[in-house]
Amino acid sequence: MVAYTLAPFQEPRGVMRILQFIFAICSFATTVNFATTVTLQKCDLTNSTKTVTLEYPFRFAETVCTNADKPVDISANVASDAQFYVATGVLSLLYCIFIIAVYAMIDELYKSKTEIPLADFMLTTVLAVFWLSGSAAWANGTNALKNVTDPDNLKAYCGNLPTCSIVVSSFSRLNISLIFGFLNFFLWASDLWFLYKETIWFQSRQATATPGV
Repeated sequence: MVAYTLAPFQEPRGVMRILQFIFAICSFATTVNFATTVTLQKCDLTNSTKTVTLEYPFRFAETVCTNADKPVDISANVASDAQFYVATGVLSLLYCIFIIAVYAMIDELYKSKTEIPLADFMLTTVLAVFWLSGSAAWANGTNALKNVTDPDNLKAYCGNLPTCSIVVSSFSRLNISLIFGFLNFFLWASDLWFLYKETIWFQSRQATATPGV
């Protein structure tokens, strides 16, 4: 029978891992499950209705109206931003599962081997940087999607026909995914202090600062 302990999860470093696990799932789930539609009615010479669906990985090019001069297309490709953001969430989830297992099953080894806390600290630093850069990139990608699907811009592209009606579904879930992204950065960056206290760097400083008896 494998021995395990829940003691690390009564400490900040264990609690933070549980929170990181939960919010990593929330961040990429709200992104990959998001879809919105752009519906254009009577915006071209044929008085037709056109519906464009935007969904992960947000790479699309669609003809939305046919004017007398030439067809009007809307297109966007923010797949790299979205995929980097989602990949960061998946990697964070996998790392949380791994390190939670380490805390639960071999916490004594974690504390006795100086290399393990150092590796934990460094990998957490890398993932914190990923969350910051991924969230910033995805915020830029989200703004690009909103600009491409802006009803005023689309109506101008289609010749500002008085009969033109454009309806764009809500981007609220995508906005929530961005909130989760920056929240994840905060969680991973905040966790660095608790992990630093487990490293030989902090312990050496404490030993140096403590006068000998």
